[in-house]
Amino acid sequence: MRIILASGSPRRKELLSMFVPEFEVIVSKTDETLIEGLTPEDQVTRLAYLKAKSVYDNTDWDRIVIGSDTMVVKNNKIYGKPKSKEDAKQMIKELLEGDKTHYVITGLSVFIKDGDIEKEFKTYDKSKVYFGDISDEEIDKWINSGKAMDKAGAYAVQDEFGVFIDRIEGNYSSVVGLPTHKLYEIIKEYIK
Repeated sequence: MRIILASGSPRRKELLSMFVPEFEVIVSKTDETLIEGLTPEDQVTRLAYLKAKSVYDNTDWDRIVIGSDTMVVKNNKIYGKPKSKEDAKQMIKELLEGDKTHYVITGLSVFIKDGDIEKEFKTYDKSKVYFGDISDEEIDKWINSGKAMDKAGAYAVQDEFGVFIDRIEGNYSSVVGLPTHKLYEIIKEYIK
């Protein structure tokens, strides 16, 4: 059974490799434009589905195709990847407002073709992230490292920014970008 990750994310590749030793990467060319009126949970589930479906539709053998998408959300505002250093700083400052908490929602979609059997799974995982105190100088140092620019919400729990994470209510791997606990339950019978 071929296993395909429909993402070029190095973080997702690393997480998947923890329990799937061999898999392919085929990056989806999905339009990631958000649809007005959908909840953040529906947005992220939809994008994960579209990524997986795009790769699934362009392959034709027995396979498992995995799509995922992650969003950072505070007060129903979605924080994508920053467009500039100023944008990154503004995002982090907004995430620090109030009780210094926000949500990370990761959508997961899996398509399985095994002979004549085809299965489709759509779900998401939601975690609450608590920031500690972060000074303006520390924010600038993080942003100047260059690592903030390709991350939703302008931060990454698995990089040096992790020292500013007070705690997480939920699944760590979902915050990184792939809900491995949910994915494993879906595909475990195929990866014995």
